[in-house]
Amino acid sequence: MRFGNKTATRRELIFYALCLIVTSFALTALLITVGAIVASGALKLNLDFLLGFPSRKAEQAGILPALLGSAYIIFLVAVVSVPIGVLSALFFEEYLRNGPIKKMLDINLKTLAGVPSIVYGLIGLQIFVRTFDLGRSILAGALTISLLILPVVVIASREAIRQVPGSFREASYALGATKFDTIWRIVIPFSLPGIITGSILALSRAIGEAAPLICLGALTYVAFIPDGLFSPFTTLPIQAFNWISRPQPEFHQNAAGAILILIILLLIVNSLGILIRLKLQKRLNLG
Repeated sequence: MRFGNKTATRRELIFYALCLIVTSFALTALLITVGAIVASGALKLNLDFLLGFPSRKAEQAGILPALLGSAYIIFLVAVVSVPIGVLSALFFEEYLRNGPIKKMLDINLKTLAGVPSIVYGLIGLQIFVRTFDLGRSILAGALTISLLILPVVVIASREAIRQVPGSFREASYALGATKFDTIWRIVIPFSLPGIITGSILALSRAIGEAAPLICLGALTYVAFIPDGLFSPFTTLPIQAFNWISRPQPEFHQNAAGAILILIILLLIVNSLGILIRLKLQKRLNLG
């Protein structure tokens, strides 16, 4: 076995084998978990389950309120967090000068990205539910999840903006463009594929969050469709948590079905993000 142009030493072989074993173990665990979910939840992939309402009888229970609740939450989270995150990243990279303030903000931003999600749930409970009196509503849940993923969107957008060569900006200024024109016509278009990728990954995390919403007091049993921003709600992760915590095996199968649908939604969202990124990159390359 060769690594580069040099024969592998015994230490390199041991390290390579260790990496291979760990990777294989992780992939095997993942395949077993996904396989168990598919085997148990595939039978629930039908219109009755998708369009049904929760019920005390497992065979009659459905996920429509949870599915719509997740859709409302993700839509609002995208509307709130992505524009604020991208504009913050532009301010960091294009306007804020290097110095102690920028270093301090950078450290705080990275720290916030690693804070456990349940902490954001407690913050959302105090600020949005109690202080702003939004109640245990869709709007309060969306704002809380927006706080959770906002640092991730900002960091990913900053990395994408940094990838734009400085020569592009200098050429724009040399042609008489203003700072705003350079950002709008050069920086944003060339960094957009990376921004979209980072935002999609952040939203994918948001889809699967349950702990912050449970802290807010999101309902585990909702037998109606949310009808507004201030309506009580539930989401797919919370509904799955409710079912999996019950002792009846039939509800465990329902939970597997909800998890499987959640995985399918994640795959769809990520696939759309990849397609949009590839299309934008192709357009930039042709341009």
